[in-house]
Formats: sequence, C-alpha cells, structure tokens
Amino acid sequence: MDILLISRCPPFPLYRGDRLIPYHLARELSSRLHLIDLLAFYDSPSDIAEVPRYERIFRSVKLIREPHRPTLDYLRRARNPNARFPRTAEQSWSPEMWNAIQMTLQSKNYDVVHAFGGVQVYEYLPLIRQIPNVIVPYESYSLWLERALEKETGIVQRWFKNIEYRMASQYESWMFDGYDRTVMLAEPDAHALKALNPRVPVVIIPNGVDMDYFGSTGYEPPDPVLMFIGNYDYQPNLDAALRLVRTIFPQIKAAVPQARLYVVGGNPPPELCAYASDSVEITGRVPDTRPYFEFSMIFISPLRMGAGIKNKVLEAMAMETPVVATPLSCDGIPVVNGQHVILGHTDEELVNGVFQLLRDPRLRLRLRRYGKQLVEQNFTWQRVASQYEDLYNQVIRERHERARVGLT
Repeated sequence: MDILLISRCPPFPLYRGDRLIPYHLARELSSRLHLIDLLAFYDSPSDIAEVPRYERIFRSVKLIREPHRPTLDYLRRARNPNARFPRTAEQSWSPEMWNAIQMTLQSKNYDVVHAFGGVQVYEYLPLIRQIPNVIVPYESYSLWLERALEKETGIVQRWFKNIEYRMASQYESWMFDGYDRTVMLAEPDAHALKALNPRVPVVIIPNGVDMDYFGSTGYEPPDPVLMFIGNYDYQPNLDAALRLVRTIFPQIKAAVPQARLYVVGGNPPPELCAYASDSVEITGRVPDTRPYFEFSMIFISPLRMGAGIKNKVLEAMAMETPVVATPLSCDGIPVVNGQHVILGHTDEELVNGVFQLLRDPRLRLRLRRYGKQLVEQNFTWQRVASQYEDLYNQVIRERHERARVGLT
C-alpha cells in the first residue's frame, strides 16, 4: 500500500506522547512492506537533526516549519463557514505545506492519506478529498479544556479558558466533516466529538506499547520507591506532579519514612524543582526511562486533567510496575480496579492505594501479572498497525464501491 502521512509533528524525539503514533505506526507498517511518505511540521532545529534516525522507515521525508496561526484567523474561520477550508495555498496557515502536499500528490498515486493532528492538519482536506483518507486528532481538545476548566480556580484564567473551550468546541463541530474516518484514541474523546458532531464517522484505535523495548526483567524492587513520569511543559503532567509532591507523597513519607519518589521527565519548572530533597528526585529528561520503572515498587499517576490515552500507564503495566492511578489516567484502558491497577479519585484514596500495595506483595504480584497481560492482549503496536490496515482497506473499499455505483 502507498501511504501519505501528513503529521502535526515529526516522529522523533520520542519524549512526547504525540510523537509515538507516527513513529511506531510507520515503523510497523513499513516492516509489512507498505511504502510511506512523510510530510510533517517541526518546531525546533533539533527535529531536523533527528531525521536520519527514521529515514529508513519512510520512502521520503520532508519537514516544514510549524506556522504561526493568528488568533484572528481562528475567529475568522469559526465565524465564516466559507473560510473554514482554504481553497488556495495563500489561504492556508502553511502555504509551504499546502504546496508540498500538492506536489507530492502530483508525483505519486496513493492508496490512502493519513492525517495526524487536529487543527494543525485538518485544512488540507480539499487537497486529499479524492483519495481515501483518515484523520487522527489524537485527543478531543474540547474535552481537554473542559476538564481543565473544572480544576481552574482563577477568575481571569477561567474566563480565558472558557473562551478557548467554546472555540475548540465550535471547531470540533465541523473540523472533521468530509474525512472518511476520524480516529480517536479513547472512548471519552470519541464520545465528546460525537456529541459535538453526530455526523462524523468516528472509530477508536488506541496507542500501543513497544513490548520489545518496555519488557520486564522480572526484578521485584525491595524498597518503597514510587515514580511518576511526564513532560512538564504539558499542564496536566505538571499539575499531577505538583499534586504528588505537595499533598500525596508527604502523607506517604510520614507513614513510611524510608519512602522515596522519582519525578521523571523533561522541562520541570522551578516550582516543581523546589520540592527536590533526599527523598524526592526531580530527574529532568532522562535518556532511558526503563530503569526507573524497573526499580520503582509503584507507579503513581494522580492526573486530574487532560484527554486521550496515557502511554505512561501502559508503559508501567508493560514493565510490570504496579499502578495506582486516577480513573482519568486510565482513559481508554479497560482496567479492573484491584486486578490491573488500584484506582483512586482523591488524595486519600490514592495514598491508601499506595499503602495497600506496600503492605501486600501478593496484590503487587497480581497487578504486575494482569497489567502486563492486558497490555500484551490489547496495546501492542503490531495490533494497532493491524487495526489501521483494516481501517485503510475499509475506506478504500467504500470509495471503490461508491465509484462503482456512480456516487462519486
């Protein structure tokens, strides 16, 4: 199959969750002899330096600088239905990407076009409308903002976030019209999108985990070490980490003096770094997260905002690190409380879940065993790639059938 991938971001580096899909999906599809051309936005010179790492996955690679999208343009498109989908390169947010897509389509015949992103890539539908296509917006941004609004206490901040929420909801009510399929990663996001636009054909295909990379060694850590992981320029991760170091871990430390906490991941701001101590290590970005999963007795995820599926939870389960988490942390993952993870909404429930696991090695073993089994059965990239192959073939068949009966 010849596939054109138009992506909101390049596949590398892999420290951001949104880059996992274009990299791992393309890697798996190319191993099945599909031919993939990549057109992707980038926002840092370091992204260009990574290109040699994945050129072997793609037949061709072209990175284009992420454009500035003025607020007034967002408003204009929201208010004027005729301006929502540009007709020329000059009307698009990125004439360079528009022209690159146009030239690529003129030079090759594609079986399917896969657009990865939401507002960053939706506008190219007029160029790809005649080809079977899918769009993967990664998450419902309106759901993300709705959850953020629930936790926002500042009056001014709530006012601005509410405006942004209304704008995102308006966009999601029409942005995916015309695409053959819109793919969401988790049921809550799919439900939110369908509520805004019942016309849009939505399917759910989750993220995957590289089980060869995140494979457990069978080591059982003897010490009460906890960990959380995230990229802390992403507000939900920062909120969860601050909640952890301010209110959750102090309660655990008071009852278990030898307890330690790793807060792993890039871009920790000063307000988070201020909590570093002998028992709390703020690591910053690390080259390999696996040793932290392996040497931690418990992975704790106190997320209370955000949307989409959380790969950090899948990776912990794949590494057989027992998980204590909020239900939101497990969106899109069919966990059973007490079998795959320990769930808790409040600080008290999360703390009690940690105490429960610290006291009960048999419960830890159960979570290790069944958590990994759940990931192996449902969330490997091989399985995810097969779901996308099935989806591609389905939209191709539908196009052929419509052409046969004269509906196109």
